[in-house]
Amino acid sequence: MKAMKVEKKSRYSVPALEKGLDILESLASAQSPQSLTEMARRLERTPSELFRMLDALERRAYIARDPVSDGYHLTLRLYELAHTHSPVDQLLKAATIPMRELAETIRESCHLCVLSGAMLVVVAQAESPEPVRLSVEVGDRVLPLRTVSGRVLTAFLEDAEQERFLLNDATYMAMTKKECAEAAAELKQIRRDGYLMATSTRRTGLDASCLVGNPRVNVMAALGVPFLPGSANDGRERKLIPVIQQCAERITTALGLTAPLPRAQK
Repeated sequence: MKAMKVEKKSRYSVPALEKGLDILESLASAQSPQSLTEMARRLERTPSELFRMLDALERRAYIARDPVSDGYHLTLRLYELAHTHSPVDQLLKAATIPMRELAETIRESCHLCVLSGAMLVVVAQAESPEPVRLSVEVGDRVLPLRTVSGRVLTAFLEDAEQERFLLNDATYMAMTKKECAEAAAELKQIRRDGYLMATSTRRTGLDASCLVGNPRVNVMAALGVPFLPGSANDGRERKLIPVIQQCAERITTALGLTAPLPRAQK
């Protein structure tokens, strides 16, 4: 099986930039405004090392001082920059090459889905190079709980949001008490694992889907792979979960996010 490259080693050292990024990341994780001394302690640097960088970041409006404590905190400048481009545009740019390489490696088509209101929407697809292959239509909209990818994304909604979502989902509201309990157990398991492999509800065969993005920052998509039924895939599907997860992690990293879940073992 063809291995996919995950990361490149850094070839250049840029100490000033690293220092500025360390400051921004430190302030992002802090619970309250940080003084120069507190930041220096957290970053294991001297105050004099950070002073000029803090001055530059404050001048460019990336950070500001709290009027009461005089400590530093992040402004909304980074948020403003991050929202200059559509999240879906960024997702597509990050996913195109990894998805193409995944389809080539596992010889199966793959697609990327997001939640849009009460529906699951297919936003991208990479087709298998095999002459006989499964395909989904980009732009296709389906009820989430009827698909593996939709259940993955539903699993990672915050608890209160997930409850509201389910109470407005036609599939869920049509379930019996027993089916609702089974669905709840499945969603909890998906949240632990970060993926789902299950029999497709729309055709014969298995579907797999892995989480892309990071629920903690509310940026999520699902990378789905529909497997062709038959002896060629008999038992092979589950062995490919780590490969699909690796692709999902590449997309997550390309978005500048941290993959929050461990990868399944082969």
